[in-house]
Amino acid sequence: MKVYTKKGDQGTTQLIGGTRVPKSSLRIEAYGTVDELNSYIGLIRDQEISEKIVEQLLEIQDRLFTMGSQLAADPEASKMKLPEIVDGDVSNLENWIDEMDATLEPMKSFVLPGGHTTVSYCHIARCVCRRAERISVDLNADQPIQAILLTYLNRLSDYLFVLSRKLSSDLNATEHPWVARI
Repeated sequence: MKVYTKKGDQGTTQLIGGTRVPKSSLRIEAYGTVDELNSYIGLIRDQEISEKIVEQLLEIQDRLFTMGSQLAADPEASKMKLPEIVDGDVSNLENWIDEMDATLEPMKSFVLPGGHTTVSYCHIARCVCRRAERISVDLNADQPIQAILLTYLNRLSDYLFVLSRKLSSDLNATEHPWVARI
């Protein structure tokens, strides 16, 4: 199988199910942004972090590939059996959030992103996750997608925020609170 097919040279791509759509369509934006998010999570995973977090990130990356396949399928034309995001995937994120949060000082204000390169990668991934969520919400308004996909993205952004705080603690980075100038 060749990497290039030349079928997309005119600005269209094929969804699972055979439908061709513009590469700028919301569906392509949604799964493309999920793919971008997956790449940033890979970047976090490549840092000097605990094996436990690496395992969590590998699971998240797998789930994001699953989400990408769901978003890449034409819901009307695809007959292919695809893996699914399930309630247990959201529960995993919530359990990991609760476990990390239990070890952290309570938040008293918003925190400025940064403090350590690894922490900054978490914040970038969180922002990309929120963008993927916004695009998916827009897609859902026009072409309904599974509600669990939106739930997973919402919870994943929470996970990435708590992970940034956990890694700040693990790496002895300073969290800088945002102080509004009022």
